[in-house]
Amino acid sequence: MILKGSQRGSGQNLAAHLMRMDDNEHVRLHELRGFASDDLGEAFKEAEGIARGTNCRQYLFSLSLNPPEDANLSEHGFEAAIDQIEARLGLSDQPRAIVFHEKEGRRHAHCVWSRIDAQTMTARQLSFFKKKLQGVSRELYLENGWKLPRGLESPAERNPTNFTLEEWQQAKRQGVDPRWLKSTLQECWKHSDSRKAFESSLGERGFFLARGDKRGHVIIDHHGEVYSLPRMLGVKTKDVRARLGDGNDLKSVTEAQAIIGQRMTPAIRRHVEESRNRFRDRSNDLAKQKEALTRQHRAARAQLDNDQRAEWDRETLKRAARLPKGLRGLWHRLTGKYREVRTLNEAEAKATRERHAQARQELIDQQRRERALLQIKFKELRQGQAKHLSELRRDVGRFMRFARGDARSPGRKQSQGLRLGLSR
Repeated sequence: MILKGSQRGSGQNLAAHLMRMDDNEHVRLHELRGFASDDLGEAFKEAEGIARGTNCRQYLFSLSLNPPEDANLSEHGFEAAIDQIEARLGLSDQPRAIVFHEKEGRRHAHCVWSRIDAQTMTARQLSFFKKKLQGVSRELYLENGWKLPRGLESPAERNPTNFTLEEWQQAKRQGVDPRWLKSTLQECWKHSDSRKAFESSLGERGFFLARGDKRGHVIIDHHGEVYSLPRMLGVKTKDVRARLGDGNDLKSVTEAQAIIGQRMTPAIRRHVEESRNRFRDRSNDLAKQKEALTRQHRAARAQLDNDQRAEWDRETLKRAARLPKGLRGLWHRLTGKYREVRTLNEAEAKATRERHAQARQELIDQQRRERALLQIKFKELRQGQAKHLSELRRDVGRFMRFARGDARSPGRKQSQGLRLGLSR
């Protein structure tokens, strides 16, 4: 289970984020422990109010728990993992909130603790919490029989295509999978031993090497988007310069973008745009199916909640009626029968809670299986689109070589091979 934690303030912003329905298909506030309110926003206001009596600004500790995609972890499994984590971090008995999210057929949890100890009015210290979380994460993988990610087996084996939020957003603006982008550039770097070979390999994939204003060597794609080369490769700037030189003789970003703009023909742009339009249409169809399925699933869960709430209220009234009042109640207390009835009521209430939790879990599991079938179609569509766009990028690279006059035999046969149908 991947664990990511952070100390933070701004409890109201966090509460709003955790309860967002537009960004998740299902959101459920599972537990509020140690708070007077049953509303997440109000609970975090309580934590903030107590924190004002201290000098602590990051009064919350927020943790996300992400099991493997094929794992089927129950609510009890998440709770057990959270109990294990809070014991390791020294947050036992601190007020906490647990929220479940479901998106794209996957289920994950968020747990937020108040760091403020109300007895001592001090914040719980969370020294080396990242290292501790990594240890718990490894234990959870082993305990549940899940395959360990390479990064948890050995830090040296971490995936080199991991990316930051900034890199993700930049690639997302261009409709490119950042993992593909990084792996492609790293592959070019791996099989190139000189700047000439590297530029040639980049050109085949529709990329251009240029001189950045402040970042040294940069990569420009056929849209003119600029990427820092050392960051995309995951290597140091000095290592890039050792192989490619200082880059002072390279085209500037502005010059490179102008050249790319001249070489990108309307025909190539049209091919890319047509591919994206086809993908958008098919994606919209699947999105409509997803919305309909989400509405159906939400309605089923709401109906189950209403039925269980009504059943709980009926049984609560029935259990309350068993407890005698007045003199009869006093006599039952003296004889010990009152305790017997209360014990029976508590056992029945526990059984009902467990039965309700089991029914809720069975419904969630069934709906996740249905959602997983739809997610397969999404993945197939995205993979097909990524492959097609990759082929188009190679076409872009080939055409740019023709425009530069770099083709080996720029005769009629090769021109027909591209079949671009360009007009003069």
